[in-house]
Amino acid sequence: MAFKPFDLSGKVALVTGGNGGIGLGMAEGLAAAGAKVAVWGMNPEKNAKAQAALEAHGGEALVQRVDVADEAQVVAGVAEVLARFGRIDFCAANAGVGGGAPFEEMTTEKWRHVTTVNLDAVFWTFREAVKPMIARAKAGEPGGSLVVTSSTSAIHGAPRNEAYAATKGGVLSMVRGLAVEYARYGIRANSILPGWIATDMTVGLQKWDTFNEKAIGRVPMRRWGEGDDFSGIAVYLASDASRFHTGDSFVIDGGYTIF
Repeated sequence: MAFKPFDLSGKVALVTGGNGGIGLGMAEGLAAAGAKVAVWGMNPEKNAKAQAALEAHGGEALVQRVDVADEAQVVAGVAEVLARFGRIDFCAANAGVGGGAPFEEMTTEKWRHVTTVNLDAVFWTFREAVKPMIARAKAGEPGGSLVVTSSTSAIHGAPRNEAYAATKGGVLSMVRGLAVEYARYGIRANSILPGWIATDMTVGLQKWDTFNEKAIGRVPMRRWGEGDDFSGIAVYLASDASRFHTGDSFVIDGGYTIF
């Protein structure tokens, strides 16, 4: 008999920041495994491409324009997913922004923007997504999975990027708390820490020869990570194969942080 824990048929997944990069890689993996997938993104062109990419896997997809920095939009966005699909089994809080600036020149406005998108929005997203999971568990169907995209900046020094690093460290602690608080409902919570990944956020670095030589040259796998490098971990964490795996942090960086 075939091993089927990775079959996501009947499950519903939500991926914020899912119209490109890591988020789209996750979303496509989930769709290919049989899940119905909702993704949030702000760019209309990228949203349209994501819709087409997800539908190419043959399942149902919902692409929403949601600004995660707006609490009301997050609440409404989750409500729309529930109205469309009736449930949420997996929620990946992946949307984020960078915060590169010399620390002594960092304005409070910039700091607040980074912390709002990268930390507050994770709180709002998980708060809304976990409610129907808890209700379902109380009705006799335990289970659910929360995943946040952190960063290796949370465990390594990140010069000129302290706001970003602070938020990425913060979500690690948030997830550990969620893992303990909601284990009684069969709900897991885990973190993913990407290394140097080729996304819109790193376009400038990708074109910088010195960075490619000094930083990417130190990656044991000798390349930038790609969005689809996160398809497998998303499927694992959304599936029954990870039903006893919670409170963990997955470093996906081609070996960079251990070298």
